[in-house]
Order: sequence, then C-alpha cells, then structure tokens
Amino acid sequence: MTKNEAASFDIAVDFIWAIGIPVIFAELPPDTFLPGALIQNGQLIIDKSQLRYPGDILHEAGHIAVVPASERATLHNDNIPLRMQREGEEMMAVAWSYAACLYLDLDPHFVFHEHGYKGNGKKIAANFDNGGMFGVSMLQYAGMSAEPGKADHHGLPEFPDMARWLRA
Repeated sequence: MTKNEAASFDIAVDFIWAIGIPVIFAELPPDTFLPGALIQNGQLIIDKSQLRYPGDILHEAGHIAVVPASERATLHNDNIPLRMQREGEEMMAVAWSYAACLYLDLDPHFVFHEHGYKGNGKKIAANFDNGGMFGVSMLQYAGMSAEPGKADHHGLPEFPDMARWLRA
C-alpha cells in the first residue's frame, strides 16, 4: 500500500466502524472473491497482507450497508450472489461507495480503480462525476438518498448526500 492508499484506507475503516459495520482484521484464505476482504455475518473481515486494492473495502461495506437491517447479520460472501435483490443491491453498493468517497473527501478512484469492476472502474467514476445516477433510484427507494430534483418530494438529501448510511 502506498502512503496515500494507507491514509485513505484508515479513513475508510474509521468511517465503516463509525456507521455501525463491524470491521475485523484477521487472516483470510487466499481464495476470497476479493483478495484480502470478506463479508461474513454482516461484518467486514480484512486481511491487510492480502488486500490488493484498499478501496475495495468501501464497496464491500456498501454491500453490507444497503441490505435491509433485518437481513444484514446473515450476509456472507457466499449468499450475496443468491440474494433475490442481488443486482439492485450491487448497483446500490456502487452508488453508496461513490457517495462515501465524496463524503470522506477521498478520490473516487480509490474505489473505482482500473483493476476493479471488470476494468470499468474509471468509467463508473466518470459516469458519477458527469451526473450519472447509476443505482441512485434504488437508494431513494430504500430511503437513503434522492435522485437530483426529487429531494423535496421524498424528504431526502440529493445524491451524493445521504440521509443515512445504513438501510433501515
């Protein structure tokens, strides 16, 4: 990890803890979906020795954050692909992690790096930078943020501002 990545990583970990997502540092097997990061029982497990891209932890935290509170403790890497709302939750986690970067004053490329999102990380960040709203309508549905122009109607702040970081 570069010095800048390490500082951003520490900011992200502090934020994840502060919003109520447990972060546990532990040794992980080398075959996790994202090397060095694992979701287990609604907690984020991090193995810093294997973590290739420290910004990935914000996206993983986003997965935990956008799941309904009643289901959060059952969330695990193995059951995420089987969830009925998996595609919507993925889009929400993408938007959530972009909003988190801006809130934390981190460069969005910390999460949306060139090696993530099947090589489309930079394109996704550019989409948001240029006013794209990928996943925001679902954050609005969950009562977390509103699409631009709809904040008054829904009583939520406009994206990228968030009313809450964890779904109720």
